[in-house]
Amino acid sequence: MTHIYLYGPPGTGKSTLGKELADDLKLPFIDLDRVIETNAGISISQIMEQQGESVFRDLESSALKNLLNKKQSIVALGGGALLREENRVFAESNGQVILLMADLSTLLERLRNVFDTRPLLSGDLHEKLSSLLANRIEHYNSFPFLIHVDGKAAEQNAHQIQVALGRYHLSAMGEYDVMVGRVSDLIELPMQNPILVTDENVAKFHAESVVASLRSAGFEPKVVTVPAGESYKNLETISALWKSFLQNGLDRKSIVIALGGGVLGDMAGFAASTYMRGIAWVGVPTTLLSMVDSSLGGKTGFDLPEGKNLIGAFYPPKLVLADPQLLITLPEAELISGMAEVVKHGIISDPKLFSLCGRGLDWVKNNLEEVVKRAMAVKIKVIEEDPYEKGFRAALNLGHTVGHAVELVSKFKLRHGEAIAIGMVAEAKYSVQIGLASVGLVDAITESLSALGLPIRIPENMPREEIIRAMRVDKKKNAKAIRFALPVEIGKVELVDVTDLELVISNK
Repeated sequence: MTHIYLYGPPGTGKSTLGKELADDLKLPFIDLDRVIETNAGISISQIMEQQGESVFRDLESSALKNLLNKKQSIVALGGGALLREENRVFAESNGQVILLMADLSTLLERLRNVFDTRPLLSGDLHEKLSSLLANRIEHYNSFPFLIHVDGKAAEQNAHQIQVALGRYHLSAMGEYDVMVGRVSDLIELPMQNPILVTDENVAKFHAESVVASLRSAGFEPKVVTVPAGESYKNLETISALWKSFLQNGLDRKSIVIALGGGVLGDMAGFAASTYMRGIAWVGVPTTLLSMVDSSLGGKTGFDLPEGKNLIGAFYPPKLVLADPQLLITLPEAELISGMAEVVKHGIISDPKLFSLCGRGLDWVKNNLEEVVKRAMAVKIKVIEEDPYEKGFRAALNLGHTVGHAVELVSKFKLRHGEAIAIGMVAEAKYSVQIGLASVGLVDAITESLSALGLPIRIPENMPREEIIRAMRVDKKKNAKAIRFALPVEIGKVELVDVTDLELVISNK
């Protein structure tokens, strides 16, 4: 895990934003200019005045390279720190560079009272800053990660950077990190006696490479493989995992690495939560569905014959590591299934994500990393605000009350995402029926789902009374009604208690 460098013109708020981002990600913050001043014993202005810009740039290069063995940090760079090619190569080889940019008017306003401490801007501020930007604009525009900071508070810009990076630290329900990266990043985790839990399908494609990566770091991981599929998400499989942990000598300091989709993650996490009263675990989701939804939030558990996820616990992992490259081997039907949750997240609070989903499956396949990062951001924001489902987190149940029931009644012949897509349309139609939403919303949702190859109707031969019975068993019920998350418009959902379930599924 490497440094995150904030770079850009003077006045873009690299130091202020860096401190905010460091606080969000629970990482150290380093201001490289302050490091240079500490090392030199004088201010940057004095260095430039007494020794010249060339000497300052040498000190800058030295300070930058001295970060190599430092703990991962958020680093604010000076506005010209990467003009030297050797500095840029070093930074991009040992971290991620985020380029901050703002309009000239914004920069002038921010620098008006402090420009005298910036040697390269002394004199006519407007003239000097305009000239500096003109000389560096091609350089600045060559960085791929660019964030415009105009008109937003530091916390908003920090969130935008986290979305761009796919990096989060969750703390509302236990402290853990979430990151979009590569499986090889696992070797940087402190761990003892790791055990890899996966299923028969995933093992064929990914278990060997994960084991090899861990062995390269000096670990000798054990591997436990369970049968694949929702039908095996039961107490019998959980019991088999407990016995495997015991047979492989796991103790309180051991760590479980869950490599698989949502079903595998739920079971491995629950087994870890209950073995020896709880041992550490790491989630490495291998499906789109699990990357953007089920691996986040700390929910673990298994099914009973009467319904999904009726037994479980909140027990977050130490890390969720989502590697979009793992999706290359995912069957297309599973990728399509996962896109239902992506669409759901767009409906809840990200209209741009919803719009991107409308571009169809080919666009999704070519932009998996962006899809994962944006969809992940929606769920993380919701669960951080309401970790234990006391309030708005229930918005994440959009499509799930009908969807879980349809999935169960189909005896899991319908994939989870397919069932949720059907549920979203049914619930959107009900939202129109009770006056919350417009017909245009239903059209937008059905068009987006259809463009991705997802179903939009309850199968004609599926008994409606069985669907209603399954909904009544659903964990979201209360004494008199079931709480639905109903779409009002793209980007807005309302929670509504419903008593007449037949109306919800009666729409054609």
